[in-house]
Amino acid sequence: MTETLPEPQQQLVEATPGRVRSVISRGRMVDLAIMVLFVLAAFWVMSNLWRNLESGYLVNAGRDQSMWEWFFADTAHALSQFRTPLYSDLLNYPLGVNLMANTAMFGISMPLAPLTLLFGPTPTYAIGLTLGLAGTAIAWYWTFSRHVLTGVSVRVKCAAAIGGGFCGFAPAMISHANGHPNFVAFFVIPFIFMQVIRVSRGTNVVRDGVVLGLLMAWQIFLGEEPLLIFTMSAMVFGAVYALSDLPRARAAIKRSLPGLAVGAIVSILITAIPLYSQFFGPASYDGVGHGQAGADFGAFTTLPTESVGGDKTGAEYRMNPTEENSYFGWPIVILIFFATVWLWKMKLTRAAAAVIVAMGVLSLGSELVYKGDHTGITLPWKFLAHLPLFESVLESRFAMGAIPAIGLLLTLGTYRALVELRNPRGGNSRGPGLILPGAWLAVLALAVVVLIPTRIDTVERPDTPKFITSGSWENYVSDGSLVSVPVSSGEEARAMRWQIDADFGFPIAGGYFVGPHSITRGGIYGAEFRPTSSLLVKTNETGQIPVVDATTRADALTDLRFWRADVLVLPKASNDNALRQTVNALVGFDATSVDDVWVWDVRDLVSGKTTNK
Repeated sequence: MTETLPEPQQQLVEATPGRVRSVISRGRMVDLAIMVLFVLAAFWVMSNLWRNLESGYLVNAGRDQSMWEWFFADTAHALSQFRTPLYSDLLNYPLGVNLMANTAMFGISMPLAPLTLLFGPTPTYAIGLTLGLAGTAIAWYWTFSRHVLTGVSVRVKCAAAIGGGFCGFAPAMISHANGHPNFVAFFVIPFIFMQVIRVSRGTNVVRDGVVLGLLMAWQIFLGEEPLLIFTMSAMVFGAVYALSDLPRARAAIKRSLPGLAVGAIVSILITAIPLYSQFFGPASYDGVGHGQAGADFGAFTTLPTESVGGDKTGAEYRMNPTEENSYFGWPIVILIFFATVWLWKMKLTRAAAAVIVAMGVLSLGSELVYKGDHTGITLPWKFLAHLPLFESVLESRFAMGAIPAIGLLLTLGTYRALVELRNPRGGNSRGPGLILPGAWLAVLALAVVVLIPTRIDTVERPDTPKFITSGSWENYVSDGSLVSVPVSSGEEARAMRWQIDADFGFPIAGGYFVGPHSITRGGIYGAEFRPTSSLLVKTNETGQIPVVDATTRADALTDLRFWRADVLVLPKASNDNALRQTVNALVGFDATSVDDVWVWDVRDLVSGKTTNK
C-alpha cells in the first residue's frame, strides 16, 4: 500500500530545524494523548469488572468467563509445575482437555502467568479484555496515522483517531468484550499487514521475514479464527488494490516471496508443536458444527444494544449478547456509502469498499435472512462452510473483517472533510465546497455519539464453598476426582472456580470447554453427557426426584468409576432437596453435611470395597 494522503500546504522540509522539532514534538504529544484516551475508554467499558475483581462476573458472559479464567489459571499453574500448558487432565477428568484447541490465548496467558499466580485469573482476564480494546484502537491509529496519512498536523491525528477508535471500540468489539478476549485482542493484526507490505519491497529479506514470522506466531497464540477472518479481508483488499496496476503488483509479489518464505519458516518453527498438538494431540477434534449462524441483514443498520443510542429491541437479530458482529448502525452505513462515492477515485477507497461488501456477504451465512424472514436466496458461504478451517467459524463473525476497512474509510473521509473545510474549493468559505465536508462531519458526530459504548454490566458470582476454601476437601480426595452435583458442564461451571481456589489440588469431572465427540470426533461444548450427568441435569432443571432403579444405580456406579470419583459435592441451598435425595438413591447412602456442602465419599463404593455406606 503506497497510496497516502499528503499533508496539504505543509512542507516541513522548508521549515527551520527548530520549527521541525517543535511540530514533531507536538505531534508526539497528540499521539500520546490519543493513546491515553483509548486506554481510559477501555477501562471505562470494563470498569464494573475492575471495581470488583474479587467476585465480579460479566452478566452476559454465560460460562465463558469461567472458562477463560480457568484457561489462564491452568496455564500459569502448568508453567509453575513445569508441565506442558498444551494439555491438561485436571478438567474433564480423566480424558482431559486440549488447551491449544480451545484458544487458551497463550500469547497473553503465558506472559501474564506471574500475575495470575500472584493475584488470580480474574485480573488477567480483565487485562486481556481491556488491553484488547485499547491495544487494537492504538494499533490501528498508529497504522492510519503513519501508513495511510502523512504529516503531523492535528487534522491527520484526528482523522486517524476516528478510524482507530472505531476499530478498537466497534459494536462487535464491545459485544465480544462481554466474554471473548480472543475476539477483542486484534492489536497484532495491523502490524502483520504492514509487515507484509515491507516484505513486498524486498529491501531486507531476512529481517523483515523474521519480524513477520514472529508477528504471525504471536497472533496464532492469540487467536487463529480472527487471523483467518482478517487474512481473508487482507486478500480481498490486496486483490482489488492490485487491479489498478497489475505489472507493479506482480513485481511486488515476486519481491515478497523470499521474505514470506522466511516468515513462514520462523512461524512454523515456533508454532509447529502447538499446532500438531491442536490437530493431532490428545483430546483434539475435527471442527465444531454450529448450524446456521449467519447475520440477519437487518442487523447492519441496527444500533448495538450496549451503546448510548441502542436499546434492547435490537437483540432480536443476534445469536447471543456476545455476537452482535454486524451491528454497525445506520449512521455508519450512511458514512460508508458517502465515503465510497465521495472518495471513489482513490484505490484505497475501492479496496476498502470491496472488503466491506465481501465480508458482509460472507457474514450473512448460507441463506439471506432479513428481519427474521428466510428469503430462500443462497449465498456464497454455502460453498465454503464445510471446507477445512472454515467449518468451525461462526459466519456472522466475518462482519468483523470489515471493521478495519470501515475504519480506513472513516479516516479518509474525516481527513478530507477537515482539509476541505480549511481550504474550500474556489476559496469561498461559504460556497458549495463546504456542503459535503459539513455533511460528513455532521453524520460522523452523530455516529460517534450514538455508538459510545456503555459500561459492561457485572453480577456477583456465587461464593466458593467453605468446604473448598478451608481445605476440608483434602479429607475426601485421595488420587481421584471431585464430582460436582450437578456435574460440571456448559450449563453449570462452578466447580471450575472451586478448582482454581483450591490451587488445582484435585481434578474435576466434566467442565466447560470444546472437546471431541467419542464417535464422530466432531467438536462439542463440554464433556459428553453420561447417564448420571444427564439425570442430575434434568433433576436440577425440574426440581423433581426421578425414579431410581437398579439400572440407574448400575449406570451411576459405572459413571463414578469412569470419572474415578472420590467425592461428590453439592453446595447447600434452599432448593437442594431433589438433587440430594437423587444422589442418596444413586449411591445407596445419605449425604454428609460438611461446612456449607453435602458430600458423598464414594471411594469405597468406586473401589468395590462396599456397595453400601
